[in-house]
Amino acid sequence: MFSSRASSIATSDSFAPLSRQTNGLPRTTTRPTTTATSVASQDIICAVSESRGILSTVGLAFVNLSTAETVLCQICDSQTYVKTVTKIGVFEPTEILFMNPAKESTLCYIIQENISNATITFLDRKFWSDRSGHDYVDRLAFPADAESIKITFGGNYFAACCFAAVLKYVEVELNKTFTARSHRIRFGPSQGSIKSKNSLFGLLNETLTPMGARLLRANILQPSTEESKLLARYDAVDDLSTKEEMLVSVRQALKGSVDADRILTSLILVPTKQTFQYIEQSVNNIIMLKTYVSSIKNVYKALAPAQSSHQEVEHLIEATINEYITYQTKPLDLRNQRIYCVKAGVNSLLDVARQTYKETNIDAAELVAKLSEAHGLGLDLRFDKARQFYISLPAVDLDSLPDVFINIYRRKNRIECQTLDLVKLNQKITDAHNQVVSMSDQAIQELIGDLCTEISNLFRVSEAIAMLDMLAAFAQLTTCNDYIRPELTDVLAIKSGSHPIHEKIHQKKFIPNDAYATQQSRFQIITGCNMSGKSTYIRSLALMTVMAQIGCFIPAEYASFRIVHQLFARVSTSDDLNANVSTFAAEMSEMAIILRNISPRSMVIEDELGRGTSTTDGLAIAIAIAEALIQSQALVWFVTRFHDLATILAERSGVLNLHLAAEISSDASKMTMLYKIAEGPNTKSFYGLTLAKLVDLPPLMLETARKVSEKMNEISQRRHSKSSALAVSLKRNLLLSLREQLLQARQGSLEGEGLRKWLKKLQDDFVLHMAAIDGDDDGDDDEFSAEQNHSTNEREDTTEVETIGEDQSARLVESYDTSTDEQRSESSGRRREDTQGDIPSSATLSQRKIQMPVVEISSDISEKDYLLNA
Repeated sequence: MFSSRASSIATSDSFAPLSRQTNGLPRTTTRPTTTATSVASQDIICAVSESRGILSTVGLAFVNLSTAETVLCQICDSQTYVKTVTKIGVFEPTEILFMNPAKESTLCYIIQENISNATITFLDRKFWSDRSGHDYVDRLAFPADAESIKITFGGNYFAACCFAAVLKYVEVELNKTFTARSHRIRFGPSQGSIKSKNSLFGLLNETLTPMGARLLRANILQPSTEESKLLARYDAVDDLSTKEEMLVSVRQALKGSVDADRILTSLILVPTKQTFQYIEQSVNNIIMLKTYVSSIKNVYKALAPAQSSHQEVEHLIEATINEYITYQTKPLDLRNQRIYCVKAGVNSLLDVARQTYKETNIDAAELVAKLSEAHGLGLDLRFDKARQFYISLPAVDLDSLPDVFINIYRRKNRIECQTLDLVKLNQKITDAHNQVVSMSDQAIQELIGDLCTEISNLFRVSEAIAMLDMLAAFAQLTTCNDYIRPELTDVLAIKSGSHPIHEKIHQKKFIPNDAYATQQSRFQIITGCNMSGKSTYIRSLALMTVMAQIGCFIPAEYASFRIVHQLFARVSTSDDLNANVSTFAAEMSEMAIILRNISPRSMVIEDELGRGTSTTDGLAIAIAIAEALIQSQALVWFVTRFHDLATILAERSGVLNLHLAAEISSDASKMTMLYKIAEGPNTKSFYGLTLAKLVDLPPLMLETARKVSEKMNEISQRRHSKSSALAVSLKRNLLLSLREQLLQARQGSLEGEGLRKWLKKLQDDFVLHMAAIDGDDDGDDDEFSAEQNHSTNEREDTTEVETIGEDQSARLVESYDTSTDEQRSESSGRRREDTQGDIPSSATLSQRKIQMPVVEISSDISEKDYLLNA
């Protein structure tokens, strides 16, 4: 609490005012930012806008001027605005923009209380236009990102207003503009944190330098597709992980490294009008560059016998800067380094100003010592950026303090204050400091000019340090987690692979799984019980693929990857309230983007497509999208709850059915998840009812559900077995599969007896499958009339379901029965159109039986001739 006497002292010119006007824009400073802070942190401007009403919707836009990146989000927050404050705290903006009318709002007050290290600026209403925000997206977004951003950005009015406010403010206030198509824009979720350790970046980020962390993030977002580059990274990680002493030395040398990219960028950006702040920052940059160049020596020593190529840069710096000068983070230490960085003798007036600065600092220390002795108080002399020197003493009764103390402030168990003499000394010290910095500017600018001739080499070294830091981080992960080196082939094959993030969280409890995918099994349908691990399985494959294509080792016993050029993941399952779209609308929008951009070198993971709409429509859309994905030749893992999808596409060329296994007890009282991938579709029936039973739903409700489920399943299976359209579809799929396998065998390397055995097995399997389809087809006509008579009895059986009612139950079963037939007919018709030019038409196939010619394979016939005859 402030003393009443504090207001009686006029504010010295050395103190920053509470508010100032800049180009007509009022700005409130909550806490001055030190030079060290401004250099270390990123230059991020945040705009905040909220709706009116009880449930507040808050729009946020974070624009990083240093990296030309923007994150937009819109949050449905509570009255305490905890989500908004957390989001802003994650990005740590240097400036926060509000609309003028929001000065007295609760949100503005809460942000000022909780975000103490950012400048608050209020803008007129004309800055906040949602239409301008959309125009900026059209003009600035990367062409590849623009379409997807528009989809998610469409219903977010407040986020659009914030984006417009930031960019207009940058143009008007900072006099900066971004060139067209040069800005990376993404719409971020309202929950979570980009700094979370439970993410791939959080898992892999064992880097020790800012450059290394940025390179890692860039690689995760855009993995490499160059095999030679990846193999070189594997070699480096292998070398570092097996040479422990080198790894420890390298990481020790990288610790505490400054952000070289930002320093070098600051050196080459010269303002048209130089200010004292620029002069002061130039001195800081030179000191940091000297520290950086000195730290590189340790890196070269760790990588011996490598040699440094920085001798010229070192000589230039040593000719002007004192050898003992190193960059400091504490404000007082940094100020002292600026004073003494330039060597003595360069300018006689500079030496006089330094002496004045030194003597005034001594006077301040002596003044506090005399006050402590005179009043019998334990006084300490302290320093911060805002007040310069001030006095700190243990908390006492304010009324008992001598009148000599002013600007009194209580902080916990300490009291902070100044005296009039100390304020005058602070001003004298500041004047001496500014004089020294101004006199040092000529020598500093000459040094910067000389260093600019070596700037390209310095940038290349910075890139090399970043790469070394990232690879050393991968080696650290490998040694701590027992990761293995992956291979790069045309086959994706993983033995005992783990989800890297889940493995870290659950450690020994996580169960690893295998994976295998080629062009013959490029589309893998995954079924299984709820909570059996389907989503975790496909996510683990995607994460391991990304890890392999950035040069990192893999959590598995063996891993081989096919280099993919695109990775698409459609795994979101909830409504997007911020974008005002339902689950199904979000699914379709995302799938439309995937289908427009997919290629044979893509990888797709799809989780539960179509569950946001009706069963019939969901299955129909899932089949249509599955067909498109199969034809794309991409590697696809397709998790679905539609078991008919697995049946319909079972014989489709390139399709493989898998499931996550589970064990259900004989009395359905217990279900055990094995979390292991297994071949074939899921055969466990009524697992949903088993899970419902385990959570103690009413027995009568469970019994009703069981009877309806059994009846629907029975009718579905009967209709499935007698569908002639399905039989034609199965025959067509079988022929397509045979054709592709024969073409692959003809182009393959298998010869001699091995090829004969393989062809004989292929022939036997084909005849067996075709006979099974024909057998089912023969029985259809005999069963049809009996089925018609039986259908009435079947409907009568539903009277057992008492809680639903006779009419409702019959209509339920009948509608399911009819929809199943209609859907299957549509599916077979679609497949008929897709393959009409390659194989006999459906009419021909339905009029006659297709028989595989049984050929005796003798040793006299050549393999190629057999393939041609077949």
